[in-house]
Amino acid sequence: MSSAHEHPKADIALRVKAIESLLVEKGIVEPAALDTIIDAYEHRIGPHSGARIVAKAWTDPAFKQRLLADGTGAIAELGLTGFSSEHMVVVENTPAVHNLIVCTLCSCYPWAILGLPPTWYKSFAYRSRAVIDPRSVLQEFGLEISEQVEVRVWDSNADLRYLVLPERPAGTEGMTEEQLSVLVTRNAMIGTAKVDSPKSERVASEAAP
Repeated sequence: MSSAHEHPKADIALRVKAIESLLVEKGIVEPAALDTIIDAYEHRIGPHSGARIVAKAWTDPAFKQRLLADGTGAIAELGLTGFSSEHMVVVENTPAVHNLIVCTLCSCYPWAILGLPPTWYKSFAYRSRAVIDPRSVLQEFGLEISEQVEVRVWDSNADLRYLVLPERPAGTEGMTEEQLSVLVTRNAMIGTAKVDSPKSERVASEAAP
């Protein structure tokens, strides 16, 4: 799925640079304003905000209980509510249930929690097939879900957004919230991936050319 709907990073970077140059040249946007926007999404808005929520839920049972009961209220405790993330429901992955998030009508997405939505999330192919045949869609992301595990699909809308609380991977028992948050990816919080254990990441890193 991702390969069918994502442009190569180099191509995207060139397009962004061209648009940026044109906007500045036409006097529509000031370079300083662009730098501020980029800094905001890199350091204050984005998947790392969602990762903080997940890591705290993994290490604080009381917070996790509040998060699953009232996602909006619990997330507000961390000061992370914002644009397109005012009303949140958090659904938990377990050994028996795997959750997947989609927006079939358009591409409603919790920007303040997960940052900019990926291209594939907005594509018609994902929006239609995620509901009809979620297991096949997950397979295209490289995620095999056992037939014994229930797959639940949650459809976001203009009034309500969803966030997946992934399963905490093995081998992370002694890790801090900060260390755990580094492991959590945007895709895991949408449901198209699982969070790898530190051992899995290390093996992948060592195997890379």
